[in-house]
Amino acid sequence: MLIEVNVEDCYGLAQQSADASNLPESRASGEISAETWENWFSVWLENQEDYVPVAPGYEVSLRLTADPDMQALNLQYRQLDRPTDVLAFASLEVDCPQLEEMQSSEPLYLGDIVISIDTANRQAQQQGHPLKTELAWLAAHGFLHLLGWDHPDEESLTQMLDQQETLLRAIGLAIQTA
Repeated sequence: MLIEVNVEDCYGLAQQSADASNLPESRASGEISAETWENWFSVWLENQEDYVPVAPGYEVSLRLTADPDMQALNLQYRQLDRPTDVLAFASLEVDCPQLEEMQSSEPLYLGDIVISIDTANRQAQQQGHPLKTELAWLAAHGFLHLLGWDHPDEESLTQMLDQQETLLRAIGLAIQTA
């Protein structure tokens, strides 16, 4: 399954990596290349293929940003005036007619995932794992939302967290969810 991931680094991790020696270790290790993101999403897509409509390819937009930007988005879309770690905007939830020939020839746009690097960094430090692991965890969470997963109650949250762990193991990462 082919997936294209458009990574928009509003936080500047890519630019900062040129001189990573001046960065705190947790920030420098958080850099993830666009190729790595694409590989991860490709593995996750294969893992979740039962939840994805058949298409010739798939697209996801990933935005890495800071708390002020995330707080503005959280207020605008969820009426919560505080930053959050990850937001997902699923395009599959939108009722929009598509021409049959488009469905058979164009990649299916799954939606947008926005991650706050500031919040991810704090959470990584609290959990005692690298920023890279936290970013993968949050991206997996957002990806599951794009595919229709949700967690309105404890049981569905537990199922979703289990799926996130499965996705992280599939890319060779592990996280403790205590």
